[in-house]
Amino acid sequence: MRRTALLASATLLAALLPLTTAAGASGADDPAPVPVDRFEGEVPFANPPAGGLFTWGGDSDDPPALRLTARADAPEGDRVLTGSYDISGYGGFTHDFAFAEPAHDWSAHRGVRFWWEGHADGRRIAFEIKDGGANGEASELWTTSFTDDWTGWKQVEIPFTDFTYRTDYQPVGGIDHVLGLTQTWGYALTLPVGAPGDFAMDGVELYGRADQSLRAFVTTDAVVHPVKEGATAAVEISVATTGAAPLGEPVTVRYTSAGGTAEPGRDFTPVQGEITFPAGTVSGASRTVRIPTLRDRSAEAAETIPLALTVTGARPPAETPQIVIDAHGLPYLDPRLPVRKRVADLVSRMSLAEKTGQMTQAERGAVGTGGDIAAYDLGSLLSGGGSTPTPNTAGAWAKMIDGYQLRTRATRFQIPLIYGVDAVHGHNNLAGATVMPHNIGIGATRDPRLAERTGAVTAAEVRATGVPWDFAPCLCVTRDERWGRSYESFGEDPALVASMETVVQGLQGARDGRDLKDADRVLATAKHFVGDGGTGYGTSTTGSYTVDQGVTEVTRQELEAVHLAPFQEAVDRGIGSVMPSYSSLDIAGDGRGPVKMHARGDMIDGVLKGRMGFDGFVVSDWNAIDQLPGDRAAQVRTSVNAGVDMMMVPYSYQDFRTTLMAEVTAGRVTERRIDDAVTRILTQKFALGLFEKPYADTRGASRIGSAAHRAVARQAAAESQVLLKNSGSLLPLRKDQKVYVAGSDADDIGNQTGGWTITWQGSSGDITRGTTILDGMRRAGGDVTYSEDASAPTDGYDVGVVVVGETPYAEGVGDVGNGHDLELTAADRAAVDKVCAAMRCAVLIVSGRPQLIGDRLGAVDALVASWLPGTEGDGVADVLYGRRPFTGQLPVTWPKSEAQLPINVGDAAYDPQFPYGWGLTTLTRVPDGGAATLKGLAAAAAAAERAHADGLGRALVGKARLVVQRKVGQAVTAAVAKPFAEAEHLLLTGRYAKAVERLTAAYRAAS
Repeated sequence: MRRTALLASATLLAALLPLTTAAGASGADDPAPVPVDRFEGEVPFANPPAGGLFTWGGDSDDPPALRLTARADAPEGDRVLTGSYDISGYGGFTHDFAFAEPAHDWSAHRGVRFWWEGHADGRRIAFEIKDGGANGEASELWTTSFTDDWTGWKQVEIPFTDFTYRTDYQPVGGIDHVLGLTQTWGYALTLPVGAPGDFAMDGVELYGRADQSLRAFVTTDAVVHPVKEGATAAVEISVATTGAAPLGEPVTVRYTSAGGTAEPGRDFTPVQGEITFPAGTVSGASRTVRIPTLRDRSAEAAETIPLALTVTGARPPAETPQIVIDAHGLPYLDPRLPVRKRVADLVSRMSLAEKTGQMTQAERGAVGTGGDIAAYDLGSLLSGGGSTPTPNTAGAWAKMIDGYQLRTRATRFQIPLIYGVDAVHGHNNLAGATVMPHNIGIGATRDPRLAERTGAVTAAEVRATGVPWDFAPCLCVTRDERWGRSYESFGEDPALVASMETVVQGLQGARDGRDLKDADRVLATAKHFVGDGGTGYGTSTTGSYTVDQGVTEVTRQELEAVHLAPFQEAVDRGIGSVMPSYSSLDIAGDGRGPVKMHARGDMIDGVLKGRMGFDGFVVSDWNAIDQLPGDRAAQVRTSVNAGVDMMMVPYSYQDFRTTLMAEVTAGRVTERRIDDAVTRILTQKFALGLFEKPYADTRGASRIGSAAHRAVARQAAAESQVLLKNSGSLLPLRKDQKVYVAGSDADDIGNQTGGWTITWQGSSGDITRGTTILDGMRRAGGDVTYSEDASAPTDGYDVGVVVVGETPYAEGVGDVGNGHDLELTAADRAAVDKVCAAMRCAVLIVSGRPQLIGDRLGAVDALVASWLPGTEGDGVADVLYGRRPFTGQLPVTWPKSEAQLPINVGDAAYDPQFPYGWGLTTLTRVPDGGAATLKGLAAAAAAAERAHADGLGRALVGKARLVVQRKVGQAVTAAVAKPFAEAEHLLLTGRYAKAVERLTAAYRAAS
């Protein structure tokens, strides 16, 4: 039924539309509504850049199905937009206006409205509009929502004042953060998740007249204005309009200083008055209100003076600005005192609410503009993987974190936040940062000094954005490469992991913590305590994960030797924080069965803090306490009593803090335990210098992604390359050779950086600034032709280079059996087969773990484990073209088949494709001779060991390894592999003579 017919019959209208509109009727003098979509077929189903309706979703099942359906009860015309959906991740639909045409001007209207058929199911539907920018996919997103709490058709009216800037996602970063409405590019609806549903929609239109009170708004320069006692606070009050038009009517702002904890006449001089912005005032004009504070010469905590604003003719600020007289004269503020005295003084003054706030960590996306920081005395915020400001620049990071730190100035003791990120291979959340190889590649370098340098670059880039805390390094010992986090490990040997812990000094500086206050250092985190790398396949109970967050079954001896040893090294190096694992620990013979690590007080409080002497603080993993048994109170007291000092409760921080306070009040968590946790946290905040300098020191921001930093990443990428096979000395390549390059990972910066890059899971494609492997080969001067799928003709080339491997993943999402395996894709296999059949070829495998290549090994002349080399593909090209030698060694065992897993150095049965420690070299002469040479090397190694000449000892074992590898060639048998791998472990533990002895056994087995 057409709308004109409905309007002609009031009786029929009442019968069909019994519900009122969401925002009430429009005014009688309002202009006629302006149609946007009538869904009669005038707007096609089309994807950008064409104008039209299109769907989207988190995976292939999430986009809804859309139809134009004829309905007799259509509120507008004859047809309506209908759809069905069943969304597990996210999904919805968009109407983008055509990119080739001008954007629409919606600024003259009060809002947008549409007809929606309700089901009274209480589900919330997000509605967003696209404002400004170049087009509908490069605009700012402004969002609101409505609740389906009615039955039948209802016209939903949404005034533009209801829309807020979307903080969790912006496609191209912020433009001006102002809803101007003069360049509108369309709208989108995000549908509910979790259960199937259907919808019907009709008649999207603009309604009403935009009056000034809806288009003009008053803001202040900041919500919090800290001042020293006796100084005068200045609050800047501004008026602005959507579209930046001058004011059409006057705006008045009445102000008065009232309430708060400061005492009028004693702490400050009260003020009141009125500001008028006359009609015609330009958008952005400002006036200043000054509030004098008074000296009383007594030591005090911070005191607040709210400045109440009453606005006429415009929208008032969202929050009342506060002047804060800084805390002063108290011992904890005196930098001349020892840290322990400062901490003790501060803890003695704090209330239970303030203490539990320090133990609470929230996600930045949960606190919005940050009002809850002071309201809940929060001690910490974090950015989860991919949780970034918009735009995702160093300056925006610093501005965001400074804004959060400013909120802490409104608390009694002005305790600064400690902000944390997962910078696990560089500042990987920041676009344009230097991205290092993942830890598996760093382990392959066998270069502790280089590991330290990569940590130092990471620390400098992280701290320059205002972040003082890094949730790295992962000290897991990966024992099963089916684990989706295996690339976060330095390797399968605890001795190798321990040797790479020089990265802690790169991040933190000196072991005693004296460098933490420097502008290029961060607090490091040893994770995940303890045993996360040993979880058994099939033991995980987290969703569809197969390995991650599962159960580690060990004897007490295995626990000590394999999994605990790296953490003792970290404690000895002065690590500032430790994060427990999601996984469970099942120690043979203790009678407890599997127990989640966040509940294991025997390990956290007993071993880590007690026996190992760890004096930093323990922070939980993301929502990890939710996996503990019992109700919320049980989860909180169990984890806190086990020794977890700070709880990462990203979106449930209010509930955690309230519950913890109740548990203390009830006596189930002692105040002594709370004081211990808070003391540990505050000690690190003082060590970081946050009390003296809470805000970002951005002097180092210009070096983020600099040539000097990328040179370190380039060296790390080069040294991480492991040459597994090199028949006929195919590598290094010569620049005069014509090279045919193929494969899915040759020209993909996203694939070569892997997970934890820009977003949590990472993604393929051009996601950040860097050099792909193909770019590096071209920049090296090679004569290169590229065909990703090897579809281009293969005639006339000297050599082929096929770069294949994995696409990005992180954590249990990447577990084998959870949509992943260790096989190359069909496309990669086809590229290898075609190129290697046509010419001599080298195959590079870009991956976070070994890939099964055994059935093609005979057809491949050279094979390289490239791991995940990061943003600097030039480093890979450096070894391909001989600028640097191949020197990398396998940090994990390379299996023949998935059935062999788990397979590790020291196993009784050990028959891999390539053993742990294997790695051919180029540009280095292998020592002449055989058994006699090894005998001489053994004698020299024994002498070096007695003299504690570690550098010489390692060099001697390295020479022996080259002799053995030359003899073995590709005839790697079980008899060769076992002593060869064991020799590498012996080398890393300083037993050089024994290492040469085992290499000699491998040599003899190859005879």
